[in-house]
Amino acid sequence: MTADTITAADIRINARWLIPIEPRGVVLDHQAVIITGSRITAVVSQEQADADYRTRETVDLPSHVVMPGLINVHGHAAMSLFRGMADDLPLMTWLNEHIWPAEAAFVCEQFIADGTQLAMAEMLRTGTTTFSDMYFFPEIAAQTAFDAGMRAQIAFPLLDFPTAWGSGPDEYLSKGEAFINAWRENEFIFPAVGPHAPYTVSDAPMEKAIDLSNRTAAPIQIHLHETAFEVAEATEKLSQRPVARMNDLGLLGPNTQCVHMTQMDDADIETIASTGAHIVHCPESNLKLASGLCPVQKLIDAGINVAIGTDGAASNNDLDLFGELQTAAMLAKVVAGDAAALSAHDALAMATLNGAKALGREQELGSLKAGKLADIIAVDLSDPFIQPVYDPASHLVYSNHGRAVSHSWIHGVPQVQDGRLTRIDVADLMLRVDDWRERIRNQQNS
Repeated sequence: MTADTITAADIRINARWLIPIEPRGVVLDHQAVIITGSRITAVVSQEQADADYRTRETVDLPSHVVMPGLINVHGHAAMSLFRGMADDLPLMTWLNEHIWPAEAAFVCEQFIADGTQLAMAEMLRTGTTTFSDMYFFPEIAAQTAFDAGMRAQIAFPLLDFPTAWGSGPDEYLSKGEAFINAWRENEFIFPAVGPHAPYTVSDAPMEKAIDLSNRTAAPIQIHLHETAFEVAEATEKLSQRPVARMNDLGLLGPNTQCVHMTQMDDADIETIASTGAHIVHCPESNLKLASGLCPVQKLIDAGINVAIGTDGAASNNDLDLFGELQTAAMLAKVVAGDAAALSAHDALAMATLNGAKALGREQELGSLKAGKLADIIAVDLSDPFIQPVYDPASHLVYSNHGRAVSHSWIHGVPQVQDGRLTRIDVADLMLRVDDWRERIRNQQNS
């Protein structure tokens, strides 16, 4: 090998195990990921890397799994400041009597900035490199994520009633279109349209949201078929299930992300499959609010792309996507009555490539392939609680929790090194979080 055949690159990551996601079901030993700038140059054996590449930095991870960064496709990031505030309540009581009043009292630009940063700190430490957010003041959430170098789909909210962010549908849509235009070419921030739910958005603004999505190619994310009450109420009032109504309006399609979907009959599944819409499964939030059970394996068998999300920390109560995967895999087996349902590798795909597909970003995210963006995590499997290691994929889903994430890169830039965040000042953040806790607690006790 002559010097002129050796390729220069920036970073070499030596992994004990590597799960590329593409191809599915593969675990590779002693691999090296080569990064140049923001992209993956190659995934090769360490021996081949020795022969073919020279890098300015080498990261040796002798007891780690290296894999694509996780993609959390549904959440309300700033609601992390409401974590644990109103537990053990049904969804509509939780919303009407606790969350919506708290939002009216506290949600402002600084609340969004601090809450989003708190959520990002947790997500980065537990392996998420891309997240989707649907909440108020999306321009603040977008800037906060961009400043931290984290990738995010930010969906502006749309409801029939006024909130801290706007007076009603017309103002939400006007602000939303400006938000989309401001960020639509950005590599880190993906603007989206966020009609809250069929029961909070009437037909006229929903049609305008669909038109905006069609004109700008911005994805739509919507809470849909979250509870039996939602479906029963819609059927009684409109003589139509919400999925059928959304389909008639033209909302469902390959650019649509349907969140929760715990109440589905065969006709609903057929409609989703025929339109190419994606489903975002939020198992822990669904369980905690007793919303219902999403038939994940049945959806996969129908050819539907199923991604995964944590929902907000106010209804979960954490944003650890590895924990969500364990719950999803266990739950899928019970719902299907089949211990083989939702294998470990299929669960990992839900949190990586399937999430990228739901966001329309599968060409650049979701797997470790040459040419894709270098959004990568490493998980340390050396601790006793995940020993011995027979199958790293199994450990990641059934034995691991996100605190075993030791390293993270987004766009080729280190975000977590040896378990420490590199771009968020945690000590300063905790001071601001403590201040919010005191303000919220004092208001609750008054």
